[in-house]
Amino acid sequence: LLDGVNIYERDVDVVDLRRRVGMVFQKPNPFPMSIFDNIAYGPRTHGVKNRTQLEEIVERALRAAVLWDEVKNHLHQSALLLSGGQQQRLCIARALATEPEVLLLDEPCSALDPASTLRIEELMLELKKHLTVVLVTHNMFQASRVADLTGFLLNGELIEVGPTSEMFERPKDERTDAFIRGRFG
Repeated sequence: LLDGVNIYERDVDVVDLRRRVGMVFQKPNPFPMSIFDNIAYGPRTHGVKNRTQLEEIVERALRAAVLWDEVKNHLHQSALLLSGGQQQRLCIARALATEPEVLLLDEPCSALDPASTLRIEELMLELKKHLTVVLVTHNMFQASRVADLTGFLLNGELIEVGPTSEMFERPKDERTDAFIRGRFG
């Protein structure tokens, strides 16, 4: 549900849904185009044609993803030349360019080195001040560092959800407790 509306209903405006909900996957997937065009892709899809406006959107998104200073002089180079951590932040910037209300992150750090992971975690902490961030992770330490609320899923079933500190310190369900204590998984 998004604003009480089932997003799977036939009459849902899919283009608007894609603007309102951004998605970043486990493996960075920059488009085979320039850094600039990667970020401008969504806004162009939603009708932004003015070059100055696109430049502002691209800079704002790259700044939000803490990537601007690293790429500002290389915007017309291929995004495929960026490091793995930079590519992941580029994908986050691309998702942010349409100013979504919700950002879905599916294991965004699983393929990254510790330094890149730290940057993404710092970015998540900043982003959650302005929008809803939903993080899927198997890294319990990461969840404990960045999440306000945590849900534990087991075999597709939501077992427990609550404030992160309570989930890790005093889980209510024995399956959650067993997972957190490393008895399985």
